[in-house]
Amino acid sequence: MAAAARPDTDSHIPVLLRPLLAAVAPVSGVWLDGTFGAGGYTRGLLAAGADRVIGVDRDPLAFEMAAPWASEYGDRLVMQAGVFSRMDEYAQDLDGVVLDLGVSSMQLDLAERGFSFMKDGPLDMRMSQDGVSAADLVNESTEEAIADILFHYGEERASRRIARAIVRERALAPITTTLRLTEIIESCLPRPKFGQSHPATRSFQALRIAVNAEYDELFQGLMAAERALKPGGQLAVVTFHSIEDRMVKRFFQARAGKTGRANRYAPEIAEEAPQFTLKSRKAIGPDDQELEENPRSRSAKLRVGIRTDAPAGAVDARSIGMPQLKESLK
Repeated sequence: MAAAARPDTDSHIPVLLRPLLAAVAPVSGVWLDGTFGAGGYTRGLLAAGADRVIGVDRDPLAFEMAAPWASEYGDRLVMQAGVFSRMDEYAQDLDGVVLDLGVSSMQLDLAERGFSFMKDGPLDMRMSQDGVSAADLVNESTEEAIADILFHYGEERASRRIARAIVRERALAPITTTLRLTEIIESCLPRPKFGQSHPATRSFQALRIAVNAEYDELFQGLMAAERALKPGGQLAVVTFHSIEDRMVKRFFQARAGKTGRANRYAPEIAEEAPQFTLKSRKAIGPDDQELEENPRSRSAKLRVGIRTDAPAGAVDARSIGMPQLKESLK
């Protein structure tokens, strides 16, 4: 069998790169790109003046794809296999951290990775290429657990209907391919009107997030960035849907002391010094030029915080809006 074609990383368009570089300018010192992917943010940071960038990714394909160009940067580029939730183990006293959340275009473009509902391939979705796959989830989880994942991770209103259909269909034959799952989801939902997203979008998003424990990774990654950044260091996070953005927004609010008191009549409680200050209250979105160049940027939001000299602390995941599932994945 011929090897599958690999995506061209030179044609990859990093989402919100221009506004991100403008927001964190001037770029200098050591940065960590926690979602290396096709290397777009890393190369942008190096071109903007970073002395060194540590690129972190759990997908082995990312560094394989970077091999043709990585040597151009010499020791200014360090590629670190791993997860960004452990970034404080890889580096300390960082001048900046960049996180571009979600699945990268190079993963979507490879049918064999199983991320896309538009291309037939094995129902996989594992970024690290090991562990529990999407096929394992849909074929072995209870109906309630599947519905819970689709609702809480994908905000899919028809989660129970889709979960029932999945359980019914897997009793006839295991669901092992992306298009088979897509057909099952499409059978549960009305045909989309012009301009609406594909019916399988939310369900595929939810399964991908569950397979890769993305919300826990994000929560742990935000805390790791707090520990790894030096005073004055910047944390820039690009999100692609409302749950991610809510988590990042609430994290920055909590760490900047902007949450306020739930009850104005409650007694004042001594609060710890804030760990971040905010570049702006509102998220930064794509401009018209970016929307034209890269339609995938339409839902992207950028938020930036600046690390203070206060000691790193801890925060409850529930307080920043991290969804909580009733059951384990299996």
